[in-house]
Amino acid sequence: MSRNAATGGITRPTVSPVEFHGMLTSAPCMLELFEIIARVAKTESTVLVRGETGTGKELVANAVHECSARADKPFRAINCATLTPELLASELFGHVRGSFTGAVRDHDGLFAQADTGTIFLDEIAELPLVLQSQLLRVLQERSFVPVGGTKSQRVDVRLVAATNKALRTEVAEGRFREDLMYRVRVIPIFLPPLVDRKGDVESLLWRFIDNFNAHGLRQIESISQEAIAAIRDYSWPGNIRELQNLVEYAFALGTGPVLKLKELPPEFRGVAPTVRRVMGDERERIRQALEQANGRKADAAATLGMSRSTLWRKMKEHSL
Repeated sequence: MSRNAATGGITRPTVSPVEFHGMLTSAPCMLELFEIIARVAKTESTVLVRGETGTGKELVANAVHECSARADKPFRAINCATLTPELLASELFGHVRGSFTGAVRDHDGLFAQADTGTIFLDEIAELPLVLQSQLLRVLQERSFVPVGGTKSQRVDVRLVAATNKALRTEVAEGRFREDLMYRVRVIPIFLPPLVDRKGDVESLLWRFIDNFNAHGLRQIESISQEAIAAIRDYSWPGNIRELQNLVEYAFALGTGPVLKLKELPPEFRGVAPTVRRVMGDERERIRQALEQANGRKADAAATLGMSRSTLWRKMKEHSL
């Protein structure tokens, strides 16, 4: 980085980073990863992307698709942790009319939509056991049965999955089928955390600044020495997503052409955030609603003023 004489801040790096299917890097470990993705994409093998939250696992999945012979075919993605088992089954495999309340017409699931293309299952370790056997059938027999249906449908899809958990540990603790693990974990790709990507914090920081500069709300031209020091020293538990949030925070709270330390979130300034018992209170409210509803999730969700899928997600967050 160089110094801006007009603003007194630090400007962008002089070395241009490499961009690969939406991923930006100056780090040797990522350049090596790009080569691995390009080679793996030429096969038809199932890929498992391992990486922390916020590292860009869906971008890797999309790159595998774009570099493959299926690039001009459909790419479909879903997060397995966001829906109830019932809704997830419908989203993945589709359903026939009348199979459940609200099923007023036949619905093609993501496997049917992704036929001849690629499907990406994020957070696959969260896939309910009841659906793991159905996914295993798709991988073994290239067929599935829609929810409420009786006829098997053939499908030709390539699976790319992702998780931030060790599947072997999930298998050992009875949360994931061992036979499915071996089907999913054919070619593992390990995505490094941001803190291990030398030079990428600055490269990505300026990419996000450029994106927000384009909105016209503020024009950041440089970063103060105090701010860049705090950014470099940070451990980035939220990875790239957290870095993007930092830039959005600075644009919302700050003014002028220099990004200053006081415009960074509290954790970058050594300010301990206020601790509240929000999570504990929410867990207790959900527990009480489920108890009053005798375990009926639809009734509990109505009492809490949320959808069943939101209730299911929050139950998983609170281990209920």
